[in-house]
Amino acid sequence: MPANSKYLTTNPWQQFAKISAGIVGGYIVTSLVHIALALWLPNPKIVLATSIYTIFIVWGALMIVPFLFKNGWLVWLVYLGLSLLLALAIYFGKLNSPLI
Repeated sequence: MPANSKYLTTNPWQQFAKISAGIVGGYIVTSLVHIALALWLPNPKIVLATSIYTIFIVWGALMIVPFLFKNGWLVWLVYLGLSLLLALAIYFGKLNSPLI
């Protein structure tokens, strides 16, 4: 069943924003989530071993999310905000329990 044309974006910059946010932004957020979990959960080795599989599941889900928004640049803003929050969690996590 083809998509209804009233929901499709014809602006190439919106298409670029959504695709790049799904691929690049989704991967950045996914990686930061797994690093933060490894720093904050009690057994980081198990979290890192499990992240081999879960990173693809979370990344796949975050690739779909930009297509739920009308504005692709808003998705970039949300992903950059999440990245900033996760970077702060990683910074304070390294202060509490430095792995490296």
